[in-house]
Amino acid sequence: MSPKVTVLQLDTRFPRVPGDVACKATYRGKVEIIRIPNATVAQVVSNRPDLIDITAFETAVDRATGDVIVTSCGFLSYWQDHLASRTPKPFVSSALIALESLSRRYSAKEVLTLTFDKTSLTKQHFGAYADYKAGVIGLPDDMHLRRVISENRPTLDAARAGQELTKFLTKVRRPHHKHLLLECTNLPPYKAALQSETGLKVTDILTCIETVRPGTIQPRFLP
Repeated sequence: MSPKVTVLQLDTRFPRVPGDVACKATYRGKVEIIRIPNATVAQVVSNRPDLIDITAFETAVDRATGDVIVTSCGFLSYWQDHLASRTPKPFVSSALIALESLSRRYSAKEVLTLTFDKTSLTKQHFGAYADYKAGVIGLPDDMHLRRVISENRPTLDAARAGQELTKFLTKVRRPHHKHLLLECTNLPPYKAALQSETGLKVTDILTCIETVRPGTIQPRFLP
């Protein structure tokens, strides 16, 4: 039987397409979605993660019934250890936790990290791997996917989002980049296209989930 997943989802309404961490079709087993009241994108995507009120997240972790617990926003990486300490179950806050492993294979210069908002993703989010902050690229303000997320729109043109992302990434990628880290949990649906276009190996939150609990993610969403 495939593991059950509990997703701590921000209080949003924008579409969660297959491959998104908060889409049930992303997983092989049962999924429990716990929406965190008043946890908006504007509140959680912050350059002061230490000031986020995580009381509701703590409560959600305590009552989660899944075999593995994950969040729908990588900007909660600052709270990884704190929230993980509340449960004996594997807890994954962000793809940034993969840097513990990636740092043994790639230098900070070699990892290109794609995030929702570059200005809000600080060294605090990177913890012991602050050097990797230098490789962060954010989504342009006028990009369709960014506007859907930031404005909490009820519709998403996934084909357009994928085309814009691949076009953008080919422009910002440099020869020294050897690995692509998708910090934003809404980017994995486009992973295959990004990997095909750039030739880079890709790590995202789904990779992290599968690492701590094999058999959780639908194979088509893994590298």
